[in-house]
Amino acid sequence: MQLKELSRERGFLPSDDPLTKLNSYFGLWEGMAKELPKLLVSDRLRTVLDQMPVLDADRLDQDQCERAMLLLSFLGHGYVWCDSPPADHVPPGIAIPWFRVAQRVGRPPVLSYASYALSNWKRVAPDEPVALGNIALLQNFLGGKDEEWFVLVHVDIEAKAGPAIAASVDAQDSVQRQDVSALIRHLSVIVESLAHMNQTLSRMPEHCDPYIYYNRVRPFIHGWKDNPALPDGLVYQGVEELQGLPQTFRGETGAQSSIIPSMDAVLGVAHEEDPMRPYLLEMRQYMPPDHSAFIETLEQGPSIREFVLQEQCDFRKLGDVYNACLKELGAFRSKHLEYAAAYIRKQSQLDTSNPTEVGTGGTPFIPYLKKHLEETLEGQILPQPTK
Repeated sequence: MQLKELSRERGFLPSDDPLTKLNSYFGLWEGMAKELPKLLVSDRLRTVLDQMPVLDADRLDQDQCERAMLLLSFLGHGYVWCDSPPADHVPPGIAIPWFRVAQRVGRPPVLSYASYALSNWKRVAPDEPVALGNIALLQNFLGGKDEEWFVLVHVDIEAKAGPAIAASVDAQDSVQRQDVSALIRHLSVIVESLAHMNQTLSRMPEHCDPYIYYNRVRPFIHGWKDNPALPDGLVYQGVEELQGLPQTFRGETGAQSSIIPSMDAVLGVAHEEDPMRPYLLEMRQYMPPDHSAFIETLEQGPSIREFVLQEQCDFRKLGDVYNACLKELGAFRSKHLEYAAAYIRKQSQLDTSNPTEVGTGGTPFIPYLKKHLEETLEGQILPQPTK
């Protein structure tokens, strides 16, 4: 199995640093996005975007499409959520190119994790690593330390996951070759990588306050599917293919990151059928296509879990490192659950544009997080009694 377009060093982050600017033809988008925080604060955003002309998205090179998707997604979500009640449409100047670019990148025309985090960073010192302290966002809604830090923690986690993603491929190859020593080595890499991810995740409270997150960051990343504020969805004005009919898409959510589904796949973590399973599979439609394809490849690959169960003669080393992977994965889910309670559930609901009963993806999140944590820890393997 190959990593295909993914990076062994950066995992699901782009192999090259994200593009920071489109060519001059798209200067209007760049200018609007740069002024987005000011336009939001001055309540002028909808007025300005209503007058924005339709630019020809076909003039984008393929390597410019992710940058365009980022700009249009931020402008579109800013337009919808900048006031209460939210807008039930986006104007043609946003809607038409947003729809076209979305088709080219293989994701729906809505702000997804790929635009919000994976392609939304730059290195402060270009010769230093992609890590907290050396990365900054390319685009914000309102801006400020809390919004910046919230997203950058995710970027750092993605970078820290790189070795685990690469080791997942190597580990399955080791099972294919029946190479226990190599499998132990690669699983050890996954343990270390997950531990580094957990260290980064634990830093979220350093600069992201729950109140600020809930009231200034979270409202802009909601979608328009299963959202009580937009029960009928959103109309993309001027998009002929949609015939003026409202569309429903999920909002940005960490469930659109490919890391945890990949870890579940390679470690054989089983999640019983429940109402959340179709939602998680749906989230793959919001991932870059090569990322969702990678998860599917891992799911179809040789089972590491079954191999560990069969290799009882060397269980002390192999079983211990496999269980260590599950413990670190469980620790990540436990911390995520803790943050969901602190940053969302405990915050007072101020209006229907920021509902607490569902996550930004539009589904109940607490039961899902608890269930998956339990299933991860229950997957640890005990050595079989010696006959």
